[in-house]
Amino acid sequence: MVVVGAGVFGASLARELAGTGWDVTLVDRFPPGHVRAASGGESRLIRCSHGGDRWYARSARRARELWREVEAEAGRELLVEAGVLWLARRENGWEAESERALRAEGIPVERLVPDEAGRLFPSFDPDGLAFCLLEPEAGVLRAKEATAALAQQAQARGARFLGGTARPADADVEIDGARLAADRVVWACGAWLAGLFPSLVQLEVTRQENFFFGAPLAWATPPVPAWIDYEEAFYGLGDLDGRGLKAASDREGDPIDPDSATRLTSPGEEQSVRSYLGRRFPALGDAPAVGSHVCQYSLTPDTNFLIAPHPEHEGVWIVGGGSGHGFKHGPALARYVASLLDGRELPDERFGLGPRGKRRNLRSAVSVRG
Repeated sequence: MVVVGAGVFGASLARELAGTGWDVTLVDRFPPGHVRAASGGESRLIRCSHGGDRWYARSARRARELWREVEAEAGRELLVEAGVLWLARRENGWEAESERALRAEGIPVERLVPDEAGRLFPSFDPDGLAFCLLEPEAGVLRAKEATAALAQQAQARGARFLGGTARPADADVEIDGARLAADRVVWACGAWLAGLFPSLVQLEVTRQENFFFGAPLAWATPPVPAWIDYEEAFYGLGDLDGRGLKAASDREGDPIDPDSATRLTSPGEEQSVRSYLGRRFPALGDAPAVGSHVCQYSLTPDTNFLIAPHPEHEGVWIVGGGSGHGFKHGPALARYVASLLDGRELPDERFGLGPRGKRRNLRSAVSVRG
C-alpha cells in the first residue's frame, strides 16, 4: 500500500491503515506539516456545522473523537476546546440549517441572542446579527503539530516514510526515477493533485492569506471562542499559544501555483481583514499586525471532497479537495477511505471524478473575491 502525500488526509490514512495491519509506505517530498501545505500553519478550526448536510456533521463529530485519541497517543493537547461561534445574519440561513442538523445528530449546540453572545468577547458589536450559534465542544486544532503527530504515529505503527518527488506511472508510483508498485495506491496530494492528474481532477487552487494581530491578554483562546461569519466570509480566533489573534477572509483568492508562488501577504487583504475586525470587534480596529501566513485552498467546484477510484487503473484512488474545510475531518475521512479500499463500502457519487455543479456552501456563502 502506497499513500502519496503526508498532509492531514494522507498521514491520517497511513496511520489508520498501518494500525489495522496494512503494509504502508507514506511518500512526500516535504516533511509533514510543511509551510507550503494546506495542512501547515498553526491552527485550523474544528466544527460540526455544515448547513443541512448531516454526512459532514457526523464526520466532523467522529473526527473530534478520533483527534482525542491521536492527542492521547501523542501525549500533548492538539484539540483546543474553545468553542466556535457562528454569527448569523438571517433567521433562515446556513446557521439555522446547521442548528437543525446538529440537533438531529445529537451534537451539542446553543442558540444565543447577539447581546448574550457578545459576553464571550472583550469587545463585540452585534449590529446586523439575527442570532448566534455556539458549538461549545468545537474549537481549534494545532494543525502543524497534529499533522506531524499523525505521520509519527503512522510510522510507530509500522508505516515507512519515503522522501521524494512522486508521479503517476500507470498504476505504479515513480519516485525520483524509481518505480514503486503496490496493490493499492492513494494519491492525497492536496493542491498538487490538479497537476498530477490534469485530465481527471477539477480543482481550483487559490491563494489564502491569514493575519495575526497583537491583542491584550483578555483575547486569549480559550476562553475566547473561534468565530465564523458565513455570510460575509470572515473567520478568526483569539490568541492561541502567544501567536497573536488570528483573522482571515474565507473568500477564495487568486489562482496560485503551490510550487512557485511567493508566500507574502498583500496590504489590501490585511486592510480588508482589519476593517472587518474593527466593525465586529471594535477594540481590535487598531491592533498591531504581528505576523501573516499564505497557504492555499484546493477546492472542487461544489466544495465536496474528492474520493474516487482512478477510471483506468484498478487499485488507484484519488483523495483531496478538502482545503478550506477538510482538515478537521482527517482521521474520520481516513476511516471512510479505508472502508472503500477494503470493499466494506462503495464509492459515493458526490465525491466522484465526474462533472459537478457550482453549489458552494460548505465553508462560505461567498466563493470569489468581489
